[in-house]
Amino acid sequence: MSAGGAASRAPVRLGLRANLAQFTLLVVVNALVGGMLGQERIMLPLLADQVFGLAASVSGLTYIVAFGATKAVTNFFAGAWSDRYGRKPVLVAGWLIALPVPALLAFGSVWGWIVAANVLLGVSQGLTWSTTVIMKIDLAGPERRGLAMGLNEAAGYGAVAVTALATGYLAAAHGLRPAPFLLGAAYAALGLGLSTLIVRETREHARLEGAGHPVTTHPGEPSTRQIAWRTSVGDKALSAASQAGMVNNLNDALAWGVFPLIFASRGLGVVDIGVLAALYPAVWGLGQLVTGWWSDHVGRKHLITTGMLVQALAIALVAAGDRFALWAGAQVLLGAGTALVYPTLLAVIGDVAHPAWRARAVGVYRLWRDGGFAVGALLAGAIAGMWGPDAAVWAVAALTAASGLLVAARMYETHPEGRR
Repeated sequence: MSAGGAASRAPVRLGLRANLAQFTLLVVVNALVGGMLGQERIMLPLLADQVFGLAASVSGLTYIVAFGATKAVTNFFAGAWSDRYGRKPVLVAGWLIALPVPALLAFGSVWGWIVAANVLLGVSQGLTWSTTVIMKIDLAGPERRGLAMGLNEAAGYGAVAVTALATGYLAAAHGLRPAPFLLGAAYAALGLGLSTLIVRETREHARLEGAGHPVTTHPGEPSTRQIAWRTSVGDKALSAASQAGMVNNLNDALAWGVFPLIFASRGLGVVDIGVLAALYPAVWGLGQLVTGWWSDHVGRKHLITTGMLVQALAIALVAAGDRFALWAGAQVLLGAGTALVYPTLLAVIGDVAHPAWRARAVGVYRLWRDGGFAVGALLAGAIAGMWGPDAAVWAVAALTAASGLLVAARMYETHPEGRR
């Protein structure tokens, strides 16, 4: 019997320890997914400004709108397709779509090619990141869901940080194009190879958990429309998580598209901008190693509320700052606040959604969350175009604080430890 045949007949068990090899592999795959996003974090704002002559306006942020809108919609379908066809085929499809992206970014001669690359990247990220989330939730089972999401998001955003820093140094040494985007080409090739040859399907793990987790709210399995309503509006915890996720990525769009231009306009060079751009996702990524685990022990709600308020303070400090040290502190604070929020919101979805329809609930939540990229780019671009980038930063800070207060008022605690 082949090794693959033996593995396919191995008993299905839940838990991180029981599935350590596959879980670790999926952590690596999600780091590559994050690296595909990291290649853009400082390069595209600078390309828009210095190569294509587009300022911090709606026109200059169209690549974020394209990315956010396509990723948001793809997230929704990724959840449904993962339930219908399995997780692995969706993951592999996402990597296939990613293959042309680095070449388009490196050699596109008109802005439309950059926007087209971000349409493909949004579809790819929606498929790959969604399925790695779903697969880790499948493998981990209910006991360590927060830790699993912390490890997943730490890998992804740690890679965003490392790649952003690396592209800054490559751009300083070799120019804005094409050298920084060679990293993305390597990530796409490696991610496709690992996902095709080594990653295994996890849908049976969800079925195993579902067999011991009866539906208690409605007889039978709800329709996709019912799941979308429950996640978006009907359930207080799920809907509060969805709006917080959207606002979280709205302020990430600001950090991606506007912060580098503010720093450049105040005299910072590309290496310093790269350091600042890396600090935020680095703290975000590493912090999730702690915050996901922490939410398994103290509950979800208060970490999310605190994290949104900390983010609001950090964003305000960027607008108020005038030197590298203060901006660096703000980036660290923004990363810490996001680390409190990001894996914890995913854990809320996993807590509330039944395993039979959890993948679709994750898809709906990620539809709202990543729609925040498009909303944030449009909002920040419109305000920056009328009143300047600083006004956009202040407006997003206020909106982020309001989102945290809404979580405090609406969300119920979803983890037993937080209800004690």
